[in-house]
Amino acid sequence: MLNLDFAKRVIIETVKQEWVDSPASGVRRKLLEREEAERGRATSIVEYTPGASFSTHEHPLGEEILVLEGVFSDENGDYPAGTYIRNPPGSSHAPFSKDGCKLLVKLHQFQPTDTQAVRINTHEAEWLPGQGGLQIMPLHSHGTEHIALVKWPAKEVFKPHRHMGGEEILVLSGEFCDEHGRYPKGTWMRSPHMSMHHPFVDRETVIWVKTGHLG
Repeated sequence: MLNLDFAKRVIIETVKQEWVDSPASGVRRKLLEREEAERGRATSIVEYTPGASFSTHEHPLGEEILVLEGVFSDENGDYPAGTYIRNPPGSSHAPFSKDGCKLLVKLHQFQPTDTQAVRINTHEAEWLPGQGGLQIMPLHSHGTEHIALVKWPAKEVFKPHRHMGGEEILVLSGEFCDEHGRYPKGTWMRSPHMSMHHPFVDRETVIWVKTGHLG
């Protein structure tokens, strides 16, 4: 059991974490939250070294991936950095990486009724106007759960707000800030249901955000 008390705020600078070997040769992980070894809920940063592969496996409650670096592949295609992937409950695949890659991977966290497969190249998808100077790229929504990329222009200050159903963030570039601290690229944050903060940035920053899934 790792970081599964959803009433607590968790902040991890993933670049400072040690890699942990997985059961597959050439595949390493930085564990952010985990229920059991190789079973149940898990969130990790995963690295495939060149030529590494994982045997065919199922996703009983889904798999969510954001390709951070390199090219991730399976028998269905190749997914370059910036690709957002959702493999729904009951799906299976045999992933590999010819030249190596790094991923954000979330396992066993889908609602049973969330059956949509998603493949989005975020380098090609459209940014939409958000509040203030923010730009939003919606990635997926189901029930109260919403996932998006959010681009913050330099010096942007957002209004103080509460997180109905919690909030989870991975800082993809720049530096995300609030009254509690400053969070550089690679920082993973999970804030509980009804938590509150007043975020801002000093320089352009892009974050992956999931909300409404921890209530």
